[in-house]
Formats: sequence, C-alpha cells, structure tokens
Amino acid sequence: MAERQEHPRGPWRALRPRTIRARVTAGAVAMLTLVLCVVLAGSALLIRELTLSQLRDQSAEGARHVVEHIMTERYDGPIPASEPILRLQVVDWQTDEVLAASDALRGVPPLTDHDPGPGDFRIDHVSCGVVPGDDTGDCFQVVGYSVTGSAYGDDVMVLAATRTPLILAGNILELVLLGTSVALLIGTGLIIWYGVGRALRPVEQISAEMDRLSVSDLHRRLPVPKSDDEIAHLARTANSSLARLEEAVTRQHRFVSDASHELRNPIAGMRTKLEVELSDPEPDQRARERLLTGLLSDTERLENIVSDLLELARLDTDIAMKREKIDLSALVEREFSGRCGSDEVLVHASGPVYTYVNRLRVVRVLTNLVANAERHARSRIDIIVQHHQGAAVVEVHDDGSGIPVKDRERVFERFSRLPESRERDPGGSGLGLPISREIAQAYGGTLTAGHSDLLGGALFVLRLPDQPIPPSDQKREG
Repeated sequence: MAERQEHPRGPWRALRPRTIRARVTAGAVAMLTLVLCVVLAGSALLIRELTLSQLRDQSAEGARHVVEHIMTERYDGPIPASEPILRLQVVDWQTDEVLAASDALRGVPPLTDHDPGPGDFRIDHVSCGVVPGDDTGDCFQVVGYSVTGSAYGDDVMVLAATRTPLILAGNILELVLLGTSVALLIGTGLIIWYGVGRALRPVEQISAEMDRLSVSDLHRRLPVPKSDDEIAHLARTANSSLARLEEAVTRQHRFVSDASHELRNPIAGMRTKLEVELSDPEPDQRARERLLTGLLSDTERLENIVSDLLELARLDTDIAMKREKIDLSALVEREFSGRCGSDEVLVHASGPVYTYVNRLRVVRVLTNLVANAERHARSRIDIIVQHHQGAAVVEVHDDGSGIPVKDRERVFERFSRLPESRERDPGGSGLGLPISREIAQAYGGTLTAGHSDLLGGALFVLRLPDQPIPPSDQKREG
C-alpha cells in the first residue's frame, strides 16, 4: 500500500482556513475597535458640547426676555416661565436679595453667587448637587446677565437655569456610547466570523481533500465551488495540476512496465542461449559462430529498444528542445527527394511551408513515417507538403494494403505491432509511430492515420502549427 504523503506542518498549519478565519476576524475587530475609540471620544465630546451649548443658549434666551421686561417695568408677581426655562430670578447683586422669581424659585435664594468677570456682563455656571430650589441633586446650566438702569435700579442680575439632561450628568453618556460600541463590536465580530467562515468553507473542503491525496489516488479531484471567484479558479488550477501530475505518474509507470516487458524477453533469451552454449562440453565452432551472430542481432535490437525508450522518457518529462523556424517543403525535398530504394518516393510541394520545431526531432518523425511506408508499400510513396487552415501539413501516402479502421489508433500504442508489421520487420520495437505522435503533440501538433485516396494504401497526416506556441500551451495541447 502506497505510503500517504505528509504535508509540511509549519506554514501549512498556519494557513489553514480556521486560522485564517480567526486572524481575519481578530484583525477586523481590532481595526474596528481602534476606529470606534476615536469615534467614541469625538462623539462624546461633540454631543456633550452641543447639548450644553444648546441649554446655555436656551437659558440665555430666557434671561434676555426678562432683561427686556425689567428695563421698563417691574414684575407685579412671579416671573412668567415656560418650558424649558422654568427657573428665573432677578437678584440685587449688592444685597443678594431676590427681587423677583418664577414660581419654581419662589422663596429660594439666588441660584449662584458667581460674579461676572472684569469687563463682562454675563456669567455661565454649572450648579450640581443640591441646587437651591431643587432637591433632586441634578445639575443646572445657569446663565446670568448684569443689568444697569432697570426698573429695579442698578446692580441687578437676571439669572436663568435649565436642568442638565441625566445622560450628561457624570459619565453616563460615555458609558452608553461604550456599551453601544461593545455591542456593535460583538455583532460585527460574529458577522465577520460567520461571513469569513462561509467564504472559506470551500477552502476547508479543498484542504481536507488535499490531506487525503496520495500517490495511489491521484485520480481524486478537488471540489470546485459554484461561485466564479478566486477560490473556484484556484480549485480549477489545482485540478489541472493534479491531472498533469497523474498523467506524468501514469507515463512513468507505463514506461517502467513497457521497458521491463520489452527488455525481459530478449535478455532472458540471450541468457538461455549463453547458458546452453556454456554447458556444452564439446562446443561446435560453427554453432558458436551462429550463436554469436544471433546474439549480435539481439544486442542491436536491444540497443534500438533502449534508444527508443530513452527518447520516450525525454518526451514524457517534456525536456525543452531548441525551436527554430523550419521550411518543411525544403526539408522534405532535401531528405527524401530522389531517395534510393525499392519504392519510388515522390515529393509534392507548392512552396515554402513554415513551422516552429526542432529540426532533428521533425526529421526523426518524417523518417519514421517514410520508413513505415517503405515497409508496407508495393512500389510507390508520395509525400505532400502544404499549408492548410493555419497549420503546416505533411501527408505520407503509400500503395500498400493500408491500415484497418479498427487499428488506426492502435498503431500509435507503445510496442503495438500489427501482424503484417511483424512479418515484414521482425526486429522492430513498435515504438516508431508512438514516438512520432508524441513529438508532434509536444509541439502542439497532431499525427493521425487513415486511408489514402491517392494511392489506395495507408495515409499518415502530420499537422504542425505555423506560429510559435508558448511551452505552457504546448503542454496543455500535448
């Protein structure tokens, strides 16, 4: 059983969704606390000053009305008063005698004994505790104006008082604002905790799925959220990476399996022949020469297989090769025009056809295709090079027996050989066409097999892009 891969437990644990959720919530609450502290201090100061200023203005307005009245006449009875100014007095400043008062202050001493400052005619004073005329212990905003030349004579002070709201007494306002802020912080923290948790729930699922991944189950995929956001994009990207990883591991396993299968039988056969020959007490010299000749042939076949396997390994690991602009028409003309052999090879090209590949690899592909055609053709091979629908296309036709429809994909499987191929080329490895297709796919192209309407035999079509393709796109297309 494959050992499960362990994730690193340092930064990974610190970045788990629950940790992120706690950090985001704590950070947001801390920032909001700082903002609320500033707002709380400013609001408390502003509310207190605005309210007290309004109360003082109301008291001053009531006192001015009394001043206007006593400039012409005295009050015959109590000073008329109405909300919010119920406490009014006219006081002789020299004797502290109350000359007139509203009903609320009837028989009550002066509200304050403060004098206006030098050159000033107004006083503003706050009386808290036991205010004369009030036994509730509340605070009052007292405003007074000194008046000269009134109906009561000189040195008269008109006093007016308004009750300070209970919320402004002491630190009640600050406590109320603080309590409201704490409730707001708690509510905001809970909302952020829930919102971040809901947003990171897909990340938690992805994290849990990643923990369950191992080499033995790379077919698993991460859940992709329905929302089209960054997390969904991350899940899709991770799934693409897992698909590529699974494909790479599958290729590695297939390579090991193919190599062991194809190399085991020839090596076992060679070993058996050597053991039999060495066990013969009186070896025949001619038989030994035939044996050595056969072993040399087997060694050459093994060398070809190993060479092809190494090429497949390089393709599987996507080793970058230098790419250059190639004229396929000129390349095919130079490599195959006038080729000597039992079959006639004709090259058809209407003009330059460019592609961006590695010259050595594309020559190997074309050589494999032409060599395959030569093994099966009766007398003629046609190679057509053209530009078609944004691609450089090379078609290799032969007049052989062709490839059955059911086997047209099978011929590109590694070590797969049809009966006719085994008969015509017993020493082949069955890797030529698979290597050719993988080279084509490595450059963003395709290689397919079909029927030749031109010659009646097999047709192989190589398509390569006529523009450079970034390596990342080549990997996706391959």
